[in-house]
Amino acid sequence: MNAVNVVFNNKEKAGAVQGFPKPLDMVINVLPTHLRKKIRQLQPDVLARLEELRLRQNRPLVVGLSDGDVFLQREGGLTKSPERAYIVDADDIQRTTQLVSNSSVYALEEELKNGYITIPGGHRVGITGKVVAEHGRVKTIKYISGFNIRISRQVLGAADEVLKDLISPQGEVYHTMLISPPRCGKTTLLRDIVRQLSNGIPGLNFPGTTVAVVDERSEIAGCHRGIPQQDVGVRTDVLDACPKAEGMMMLLRSMSPRVIATDEIGRMEDVEALEEVLNAGVKVLTTVHGSSLEELKRRPAIQKLLKLQVIERLVFLDRSRGAGTIKMVMDGITYRPLGVKRC
Repeated sequence: MNAVNVVFNNKEKAGAVQGFPKPLDMVINVLPTHLRKKIRQLQPDVLARLEELRLRQNRPLVVGLSDGDVFLQREGGLTKSPERAYIVDADDIQRTTQLVSNSSVYALEEELKNGYITIPGGHRVGITGKVVAEHGRVKTIKYISGFNIRISRQVLGAADEVLKDLISPQGEVYHTMLISPPRCGKTTLLRDIVRQLSNGIPGLNFPGTTVAVVDERSEIAGCHRGIPQQDVGVRTDVLDACPKAEGMMMLLRSMSPRVIATDEIGRMEDVEALEEVLNAGVKVLTTVHGSSLEELKRRPAIQKLLKLQVIERLVFLDRSRGAGTIKMVMDGITYRPLGVKRC
């Protein structure tokens, strides 16, 4: 089976939704003014490939692009040489902390327990520094020394090539798991699957259905004050910043969904909640970190889910042709690749 690239970068131009914020604006606004200016001066083709910005105190500012990492130069522009790179200083870290937290780190203490903050638009800001623990559990992070700003992009049509494998001839959605290492487009693909199932897919004679999203990390819908900033469809309900296991049960009881979607399962309580959803006859869409079936089977919680033989489609992604490359779609019961030719 040949890999197929769903061409995230090319489709992004068509993916701007009227009334939704431009992805880079909210990212750039959490940077100090002088860094904001340097990023805005980058060429449009570079900005289109921008995936991450990494700020580490006393070290070069790393610009993560879809085709590799480079450094921001002191005088502007990009370089592959760390000797010519802009060095992040303590003031940069302090100012970024203020902007990310709206000048109130204490108000975000709950998010800091997880090591990241999600800013409007669904962009995740990973944070490093000195961890404060209490009774063996993380309470918060202080003396912040680094940020990883991951850019969330709406890519309308990202799921076009795979949807025919996720819906039965009778119009039923298959229980589906999207699998890949980080930065391979799982969440982007999941978001577009949710959007299209919610709106309906005329080409597949699919009328649209009620979808409920448990968005624990605020990355799928990119909610701000509970309102999705990404287009997740007209029949979609979102429970934002809620733990997955609890959120699935809440939505199952209160919103009568036909499909429940969530991101990055991995704990045993997540799998137990998925079992309840499955037993209720609701379809499941989820993602998990991994690169192969063998790797998934070595993780106790995922192994338990696979042994139930209820996940009907396994979609593997990688970056062999850029973010969003669909490597394989596999029958989740037989573990056989689907016989649809991909090109």
